[in-house]
Amino acid sequence: MFDKVTLKLNVDPLILGALKEDITSEDVSTNSVMPEPKLGEVELICKQDGIICGLQVFARTFELLDEDVEITFFAKDGDEVKKGQKMAVVRGDIRVLLCGERTALNYLQRMSGIATYTNGVAKLLAGTKTKLLDTRKTSPNNRIFEKYAVRIGVLLKDNHIGAAGGVKQAVTMAKEYAPFVRKIEVEVENLSMVREAVEAGADIIMLDNMSHEDMREAMNIIGGKALVEVSGNVTKENIAKITDLGVDFVSSGALTHSAPIMDISLKNLHPVQE
Repeated sequence: MFDKVTLKLNVDPLILGALKEDITSEDVSTNSVMPEPKLGEVELICKQDGIICGLQVFARTFELLDEDVEITFFAKDGDEVKKGQKMAVVRGDIRVLLCGERTALNYLQRMSGIATYTNGVAKLLAGTKTKLLDTRKTSPNNRIFEKYAVRIGVLLKDNHIGAAGGVKQAVTMAKEYAPFVRKIEVEVENLSMVREAVEAGADIIMLDNMSHEDMREAMNIIGGKALVEVSGNVTKENIAKITDLGVDFVSSGALTHSAPIMDISLKNLHPVQE
C-alpha cells in the first residue's frame, strides 16, 4: 500500500494522466442516459482465480473524480481470489462510476495479472535458497505500479563495462565512486568475464543469458566469493531448470512485461435510494 505522501506526489499524477487520456471529451453515452446526478452502486467481480493487487489504486481513481465516492472492500491486496467472487461495492454518482470504470479496471487488471504471474513463479522456487527479483522492463510511466520490490545497488551492465574498458576497470571505478555505500553487481556473459569479476571483488555477479553448463561452471569459479544472480529470458516455463544451481537470485523481466492481465469486471450497476 502506498503511503499518503507517495500517493499524492507520485501516484495521483499518474492516475490523473490516465484519466485524461481516457476521458478526452464529453462522455455522450453516459450523459445521454444520465443527464443529472444519480446515486448508484456497482459490484467489483473477479472473473478468474488469481492474486488481487491494486485495490488502493482502483479506489483512488474514483476518489480523484469525486471525493464522495464510497467503496466497501471484501478483499485486500495479496488475497487469493476466486472466479465469481465479489471483491467490492462502489457507491457514488453513476456518471462518475461510468467515467472512472475503464481506468480503474485497467490498473487493477494489470497489477493483479503481474501479482498472479509472480506468485506462480515464486511457488516454483519454494524450498530453494533462490530469491526472485523483478527488472526495469516495465510499462512507461507505470513502474511504480508494476514493481513490487526495488533492489538498491549499483548494477554494471555490458555497456557500463564497455565504457570503462573492462570488468576490472568498471568495478574499480564503481568502488572508488561509492565506497562503503553500495554493493557492486556486475553483469557477465561468459566464463572469462566471471573470472574477471571475481578477481575484481564484485559483490554480486549476474550470469546473463548463459547456458546451464556454463552457469554451473561459473558457480564453481565464484565459489561463494560473491552472490550470484541469473538473468536472461527467465520465465515461468523454464525457471525450474535453474533451481539446481544454488544461485542466490533469479531476475525475470517476464514478471512485468509478459504477465497476462487478470479478468475483472464492474457488474450490476444500478440506481439506489439516497
